[in-house]
Formats: sequence, C-alpha cells, structure tokens
Amino acid sequence: MKEFTLHTVETAPEKSKAILEGAQKQMGMIPGLYAVMAESPELLKAYTQLHQLFTATSFDAEELTVVWQTINVEHQCHYCVPAHTGIAHSMNVDPVLIEALRNDEILPSPKLQALKAFTLAVVRERGNVSESALDAFFAAGYGHQQVLEVILGLSQKVISNYVNHVAHTPVDKVFEKFAWSKK
Repeated sequence: MKEFTLHTVETAPEKSKAILEGAQKQMGMIPGLYAVMAESPELLKAYTQLHQLFTATSFDAEELTVVWQTINVEHQCHYCVPAHTGIAHSMNVDPVLIEALRNDEILPSPKLQALKAFTLAVVRERGNVSESALDAFFAAGYGHQQVLEVILGLSQKVISNYVNHVAHTPVDKVFEKFAWSKK
C-alpha cells in the first residue's frame, strides 16, 4: 500500500497552506490528521469548519467530549481517542469522565450517560433512532437542537475517524501518552 503523505506547509497543496499555517500558529504543531487531510484542501477546510461549528453549539466542554469520544471509541479510532483525551484535559474536563469514555464505561452523571446513549444510537442506527431513544434523550433535558448538534458532531468525527483508518495516521507525539486501543 502506498502511504499517505504527512504534509508540511511547504509540501501541501496551495489551498491547504493557510489552514496548516494557522494550526502551526495556534497549536504549535501541525496535527498528523491535518497533515494527511492537506492532500485534499476541500476536505481539510470542511473538517476544520465542522470543528469550529460543533464547538460553537449549545454543548459545554463535557458534552462536546462525550459526543466526540463516544464516536471515537465506537469507531475504534487509534488517533482520535488519544487526541481527544489530550484535548479534554486541556478543556478541564473531569478526568473521571475522560477515563469512563475511553474505557466505554457508565458515565458519572445520568444526563451525560443519556447523551452517550443517544450518540451511540445515532451512530449505530445510522440516524434511524427509535422514538424511545429520542424520548430518553428529551427526558434527560435535551431538545431538538441537541439532536441536530449530535448529528453535526458525528459528521465531523466520520471525517476524522475514517481518514485515520484509511491513512493509518500516526498519533502525534504530544498525545502518545494517551495511546488507546479497544478493550
């Protein structure tokens, strides 16, 4: 198999350079995911825009992390689980929640557990969620807006998880200490 290129600002297609430069400036590095995605400027742009849009939703840091990590674990993404572990720590998410998500365990609050269950239903049923799944989500205090926002988060994670599966993106050094594999 021909390996995917991990682009730098210098090797990336012209339309990807600005996004890579922005990542370098903001994060002090170009994440491996971005380096791979740079091959397709349109994909890189779509992913970064979806990320910005999802982080601007009604979800707080813990809820964002629940959606991201639930999908990452379900998709068994070797790259995104460690990356979002580091991101969750930087967002001051409770370490108990972070570990429960990584280990696919019951979450520390019923509302977050309901968010995890609904996210899994959306993923596993490809959006064809049952009325009972919706009712349980609504009973936990979420509404139609959050149903749609879970779908937005899923669209972001499908892009990153699938790219990492296909490209075998190496985990960035900064996230290696959070290495993960499905138990």
